[in-house]
Amino acid sequence: MTGKRPPPPLDEAVLRDLALRHVARFATSRGKLLAYLNRKIRERGWGGESPADPDALADRFVALGYIDDAGYAVMKSASLSRRGYGARRIGEALRAAGIAEGDREQADAQTASDAWTAADRFARRKRIGPYAPAPLDPRQREKAIAAFLRAGHAHAIARRWVDAAPGEEMEEE
Repeated sequence: MTGKRPPPPLDEAVLRDLALRHVARFATSRGKLLAYLNRKIRERGWGGESPADPDALADRFVALGYIDDAGYAVMKSASLSRRGYGARRIGEALRAAGIAEGDREQADAQTASDAWTAADRFARRKRIGPYAPAPLDPRQREKAIAAFLRAGHAHAIARRWVDAAPGEEMEEE
């Protein structure tokens, strides 16, 4: 048998070290840190004297300022907006990261103000509307609208961008 020996079960010190390494390496939210710690406990087991308490560890990291859900929400929403995603898709990503509604206020406001710019970036990246080489046939038009909707944009914005003629200057209303 030449297989690797499994790593030893976790205890409080090792769990804290894993959490520290994770927040030092990745921008993360409290919910994502909890998911990571719970996964590690499932994978390696628990060998500590007291029961595992990843919630308390995550709360401590929030209190120490290692994790800032509101700051994470603003950073993540800005990043997704720059890639051309709309408000619905950004909201889904923030919910998946475990960001509470109260921590999303500034991020939601930023997303709403960047909606037109994000749609422009998406249209440019996908070569839709004013960035298309030629007008779209009806089937291509439906596919382009569907792509806009999957990216989280509102239907009205999607229609405006898709129905724009190639080379047309788009003005925000």
